[in-house]
Formats: sequence, structure tokens, C-alpha cells
Amino acid sequence: MQVKSRHHLRSDDISEIREAIADDLGVDIDGERFELVEFVDADYRLVLVDDDPAVFYVDDDEPFLTVRGANDFDPETGVVTVDAGAISFVSDGADVMRPGIVEADAAIREGDLVVIAEETHAKVLAVGRAMVEGDGMVGDNGKVVTSIHHVGDDLYEFSA
Repeated sequence: MQVKSRHHLRSDDISEIREAIADDLGVDIDGERFELVEFVDADYRLVLVDDDPAVFYVDDDEPFLTVRGANDFDPETGVVTVDAGAISFVSDGADVMRPGIVEADAAIREGDLVVIAEETHAKVLAVGRAMVEGDGMVGDNGKVVTSIHHVGDDLYEFSA
């Protein structure tokens, strides 16, 4: 991924990011330096928090934690938990299917961004967009989360 630009964010931009992440995931992003990175060949923008790729903009205006950021800051809400059988699929970027889900935050609404974690160690594997309400995610069949970003993709592999 080729970097197009990289610059420090203003305090009001940092406040907006912190508020959005706190509202969506119930976490406080703590950091000294926030830098915005734009890429030549990618549709998203990345925010480095103390040089770690912690936040990215989904659909150009919606800040959300990256997989690395979610593992660093441990979201309290907006979490979909999958069983061991789903780990390899989700880690490879597959959409999340109902049979692999063991638990989902009931506060999730259709269209919300969510983090997908595995049940044994609670490690985040992916970020996606909910296709149904949280209380309708557990079941026997059907796709319920569209994958956006996952372990091992270009965004995950980016280093400052």
C-alpha cells in the first residue's frame, strides 16, 4: 500500500474519533499522537494512534477500530462472538454466518459496524457490517455480517 499523505490530526478531529468509538464500542482511545494516513490505492483512511494502526474510516466518514485497534482497546459493545469452527473462515475474510455465532450484543442494529471475536480468547478477527439486529444473529442459517476488514489483509499488515 502506497501512502499518499500522512499528517497529525487537530484536537477537534481527535475528539470526534474518540466520541464515535466510545459511542459504538464503549472504549476510550488513549494516545499521545493521532496521525491520518491516506493511501493511493485504497478506499479507506487510517488513523495511527502512537504509530499503531488503531482506527480506520469506513465509507469515508465513519471512524471505527481496526482489528489491531480492537485487540488493543477491548470493545465492550458491538461485539459478535464466533465459535472455533468459524475462525479460519472469518480470518480469511469470509462473511459471518449464523451457525458460527455463539453470542452477539443485543444492542447491535442492522447496518452497524461490529467487531467479530473468537470465543476462547476473545481475540478480534475481523470488522464487519451487521445485516440483521444483534438479537437475530444466533441461529441455524444465513449470512448476518458482511466482512470489511480482517486479520492478514492489507490494512492489518500495514505498519507505520
